[in-house]
Amino acid sequence: MAEATCWTLIEGAAAGDSAARTEFTHRYLPVIRAYLHARWKDRLLGDELQDAVQEVFVECLREDGVLARAGSGDRRGFRAYLFGVVRNVALRVESARVRVRDAAGQQSFHAEQLPIAEASLSRIFDRAWATSLLGEAVQRQSLLARDGGPGAEKRVELLRLVFQEGRSLADIARDWNAEPRAIYSEYERAQADFLRALKQVVAFHHPGAPESVGRECRELLAMFR
Repeated sequence: MAEATCWTLIEGAAAGDSAARTEFTHRYLPVIRAYLHARWKDRLLGDELQDAVQEVFVECLREDGVLARAGSGDRRGFRAYLFGVVRNVALRVESARVRVRDAAGQQSFHAEQLPIAEASLSRIFDRAWATSLLGEAVQRQSLLARDGGPGAEKRVELLRLVFQEGRSLADIARDWNAEPRAIYSEYERAQADFLRALKQVVAFHHPGAPESVGRECRELLAMFR
Protein backbone atom coordinates (compact mmCIF):
# COMPACT_ATOMS: atom_id res chain seq x y z
CA MET A 1 0.00 0.00 0.00
CA ALA A 2 1.29 3.44 -0.90
CA GLU A 3 2.31 5.69 1.96
CA ALA A 4 -0.35 8.22 2.90
CA THR A 5 0.60 11.82 2.09
CA CYS A 6 -1.23 15.11 1.69
CA TRP A 7 -1.51 14.35 -2.02
CA THR A 8 -3.10 10.92 -1.54
CA LEU A 9 -5.54 12.62 0.83
CA ILE A 10 -6.27 15.24 -1.84
CA GLU A 11 -6.75 12.56 -4.51
CA GLY A 12 -9.27 10.79 -2.30
CA ALA A 13 -11.11 14.00 -1.48
CA ALA A 14 -11.19 15.05 -5.13
CA ALA A 15 -12.56 11.63 -6.08
CA GLY A 16 -15.44 12.06 -3.64
CA ASP A 17 -14.24 9.77 -0.85
CA SER A 18 -16.21 10.88 2.22
CA ALA A 19 -13.52 9.89 4.73
CA ALA A 20 -10.87 11.80 2.80
CA ARG A 21 -13.11 14.85 2.56
CA THR A 22 -13.79 14.74 6.29
CA GLU A 23 -10.08 14.49 7.05
CA PHE A 24 -9.28 17.31 4.63
CA THR A 25 -11.80 19.55 6.40
CA HIS A 26 -10.55 18.53 9.85
CA ARG A 27 -6.94 19.24 8.95
CA TYR A 28 -7.30 22.52 7.10
CA LEU A 29 -10.47 24.25 8.28
CA PRO A 30 -8.77 25.91 11.31
CA VAL A 31 -6.01 27.30 9.07
CA ILE A 32 -8.44 28.65 6.49
CA ARG A 33 -10.72 30.13 9.12
CA ALA A 34 -7.82 31.90 10.88
CA TYR A 35 -6.72 33.53 7.62
CA LEU A 36 -10.20 34.68 6.63
CA HIS A 37 -10.97 35.98 10.11
CA ALA A 38 -7.82 38.09 9.99
CA ARG A 39 -8.53 39.27 6.45
CA TRP A 40 -12.13 40.27 7.12
CA LYS A 41 -12.11 41.11 10.82
CA ASP A 42 -14.92 43.57 11.60
CA ARG A 43 -15.83 43.71 7.89
CA LEU A 44 -18.06 40.67 7.49
CA LEU A 45 -20.85 39.42 9.71
CA GLY A 46 -20.48 35.99 11.26
CA ASP A 47 -22.79 34.30 8.76
CA GLU A 48 -21.04 36.01 5.84
CA LEU A 49 -17.66 34.87 7.08
CA GLN A 50 -18.89 31.32 7.49
CA ASP A 51 -20.29 31.45 3.95
CA ALA A 52 -16.87 32.53 2.67
CA VAL A 53 -15.20 29.65 4.51
CA GLN A 54 -17.70 27.25 2.98
CA GLU A 55 -17.03 28.69 -0.47
CA VAL A 56 -13.36 27.81 -0.11
CA PHE A 57 -14.27 24.20 0.61
CA VAL A 58 -16.80 24.09 -2.22
CA GLU A 59 -14.07 25.30 -4.56
CA CYS A 60 -11.72 22.64 -3.24
CA LEU A 61 -14.12 19.71 -3.20
CA ARG A 62 -16.38 20.23 -6.21
CA GLU A 63 -15.97 18.04 -9.29
CA ASP A 64 -13.05 19.34 -11.37
CA GLY A 65 -12.27 21.77 -8.54
CA VAL A 66 -8.86 22.84 -7.33
CA LEU A 67 -8.18 19.56 -5.56
CA ALA A 68 -8.77 17.59 -8.74
CA ARG A 69 -6.48 19.95 -10.63
CA ALA A 70 -3.84 19.73 -7.92
CA GLY A 71 -3.62 15.98 -8.32
CA SER A 72 -1.94 16.27 -11.72
CA GLY A 73 0.15 19.35 -11.00
CA ASP A 74 3.37 20.21 -9.25
CA ARG A 75 3.52 18.17 -6.05
CA ARG A 76 5.61 20.33 -3.82
CA GLY A 77 4.57 21.31 -0.31
CA PHE A 78 0.84 21.79 0.09
CA ARG A 79 1.04 24.89 2.32
CA ALA A 80 1.81 27.33 -0.51
CA TYR A 81 -0.81 25.71 -2.72
CA LEU A 82 -3.53 25.97 -0.07
CA PHE A 83 -2.60 29.59 0.66
CA GLY A 84 -2.99 30.46 -3.02
CA VAL A 85 -6.41 28.80 -3.18
CA VAL A 86 -7.69 30.57 -0.07
CA ARG A 87 -6.38 33.96 -1.16
CA ASN A 88 -7.88 33.66 -4.65
CA VAL A 89 -11.28 32.67 -3.29
CA ALA A 90 -11.11 35.56 -0.81
CA LEU A 91 -10.44 38.00 -3.66
CA ARG A 92 -13.37 36.58 -5.61
CA VAL A 93 -15.69 37.01 -2.60
CA GLU A 94 -14.52 40.60 -2.20
CA SER A 95 -15.13 41.35 -5.88
CA ALA A 96 -18.64 39.92 -5.65
CA ARG A 97 -19.38 42.09 -2.63
CA VAL A 98 -18.19 45.19 -4.49
CA ARG A 99 -20.65 44.48 -7.31
CA VAL A 100 -23.56 43.84 -4.95
CA ARG A 101 -22.97 46.92 -2.84
CA ASP A 102 -22.34 49.20 -5.80
CA ALA A 103 -25.57 48.04 -7.39
CA ALA A 104 -27.44 48.85 -4.20
CA GLY A 105 -25.86 52.30 -3.95
CA GLN A 106 -24.02 51.41 -0.74
CA GLN A 107 -20.41 51.80 0.21
CA SER A 108 -18.29 49.24 -1.63
CA PHE A 109 -16.15 46.56 -0.06
CA HIS A 110 -12.74 47.62 -1.37
CA ALA A 111 -10.12 44.88 -1.40
CA GLU A 112 -7.35 47.46 -1.58
CA GLN A 113 -8.50 48.84 1.77
CA LEU A 114 -7.75 45.70 3.73
CA PRO A 115 -7.04 46.52 7.38
CA ILE A 116 -4.04 44.19 7.32
CA ALA A 117 -1.33 44.12 4.64
CA GLU A 118 -1.11 41.06 2.40
CA ALA A 119 2.35 40.27 3.79
CA SER A 120 0.95 40.23 7.32
CA LEU A 121 -1.93 38.02 6.21
CA SER A 122 0.57 35.59 4.74
CA ARG A 123 2.35 35.44 8.09
CA ILE A 124 -0.97 34.86 9.86
CA PHE A 125 -1.67 31.96 7.51
CA ASP A 126 1.80 30.53 8.13
CA ARG A 127 1.37 30.79 11.90
CA ALA A 128 -2.03 29.10 11.74
CA TRP A 129 -0.45 26.38 9.60
CA ALA A 130 2.36 25.98 12.14
CA THR A 131 -0.12 25.79 15.01
CA SER A 132 -2.04 23.08 13.20
CA LEU A 133 1.04 20.97 12.47
CA LEU A 134 2.45 21.36 15.97
CA GLY A 135 -0.90 20.26 17.36
CA GLU A 136 -0.79 17.20 15.13
CA ALA A 137 2.72 16.46 16.38
CA VAL A 138 1.56 16.63 20.00
CA GLN A 139 -1.20 14.15 19.22
CA ARG A 140 1.19 11.87 17.35
CA GLN A 141 3.74 11.93 20.17
CA SER A 142 0.99 10.99 22.64
CA LEU A 143 -0.10 8.14 20.39
CA LEU A 144 3.44 6.84 19.98
CA ALA A 145 4.00 7.11 23.73
CA ARG A 146 1.27 4.56 24.37
CA ASP A 147 3.48 1.96 22.73
CA GLY A 148 6.61 3.38 24.35
CA GLY A 149 5.67 2.57 27.91
CA PRO A 150 5.29 4.63 31.09
CA GLY A 151 8.54 6.52 30.54
CA ALA A 152 7.44 7.82 27.15
CA GLU A 153 4.03 8.80 28.51
CA LYS A 154 5.66 10.64 31.39
CA ARG A 155 7.79 12.60 28.93
CA VAL A 156 4.62 13.70 27.14
CA GLU A 157 3.28 14.92 30.48
CA LEU A 158 6.56 16.70 31.15
CA LEU A 159 6.24 18.71 27.93
CA ARG A 160 2.61 19.49 28.72
CA LEU A 161 3.55 20.88 32.13
CA VAL A 162 6.32 23.03 30.66
CA PHE A 163 4.55 24.40 27.59
CA GLN A 164 0.89 24.44 28.57
CA GLU A 165 1.13 25.21 32.29
CA GLY A 166 4.39 27.15 32.21
CA ARG A 167 5.98 25.07 34.95
CA SER A 168 9.72 25.15 35.50
CA LEU A 169 11.77 21.96 35.43
CA ALA A 170 12.89 22.66 39.00
CA ASP A 171 9.27 22.81 40.19
CA ILE A 172 8.43 19.62 38.34
CA ALA A 173 11.42 17.87 39.88
CA ARG A 174 10.17 18.80 43.36
CA ASP A 175 6.62 17.68 42.60
CA TRP A 176 7.82 14.40 41.16
CA ASN A 177 10.33 13.89 43.98
CA ALA A 178 13.05 13.47 41.37
CA GLU A 179 16.60 14.70 40.95
CA PRO A 180 16.71 17.90 38.85
CA ARG A 181 19.43 16.35 36.70
CA ALA A 182 17.16 13.42 35.88
CA ILE A 183 14.30 15.75 34.96
CA TYR A 184 16.55 17.80 32.68
CA SER A 185 17.69 14.59 31.00
CA GLU A 186 14.10 13.44 30.51
CA TYR A 187 13.20 16.87 29.15
CA GLU A 188 15.86 16.54 26.47
CA ARG A 189 14.51 13.10 25.57
CA ALA A 190 10.97 14.49 25.50
CA GLN A 191 12.04 17.20 23.06
CA ALA A 192 13.69 14.58 20.86
CA ASP A 193 10.48 12.50 20.96
CA PHE A 194 8.47 15.52 19.91
CA LEU A 195 10.84 16.38 17.07
CA ARG A 196 10.52 12.84 15.69
CA ALA A 197 6.74 13.15 15.79
CA LEU A 198 6.89 16.57 14.14
CA LYS A 199 9.08 15.25 11.35
CA GLN A 200 6.52 12.55 10.63
CA VAL A 201 3.75 15.15 10.47
CA VAL A 202 5.78 17.46 8.23
CA ALA A 203 6.79 14.57 5.97
CA PHE A 204 3.08 14.00 5.27
CA HIS A 205 3.07 17.43 3.58
CA HIS A 206 6.47 17.07 1.86
CA PRO A 207 6.42 13.63 0.23
CA GLY A 208 9.55 12.77 -1.69
CA ALA A 209 11.43 15.76 -0.29
CA PRO A 210 13.26 14.60 2.86
CA GLU A 211 15.65 17.53 2.59
CA SER A 212 12.70 19.87 3.15
CA VAL A 213 11.45 18.18 6.31
CA GLY A 214 14.20 19.30 8.68
CA ARG A 215 14.11 22.85 7.35
CA GLU A 216 10.33 23.04 7.68
CA CYS A 217 10.51 21.76 11.27
CA ARG A 218 13.04 24.42 12.20
CA GLU A 219 10.90 27.14 10.61
CA LEU A 220 7.77 25.95 12.40
CA LEU A 221 9.44 25.89 15.80
CA ALA A 222 11.07 29.28 15.22
CA MET A 223 7.63 30.90 14.96
CA PHE A 224 6.96 30.19 18.64
CA ARG A 225 10.29 31.09 20.19
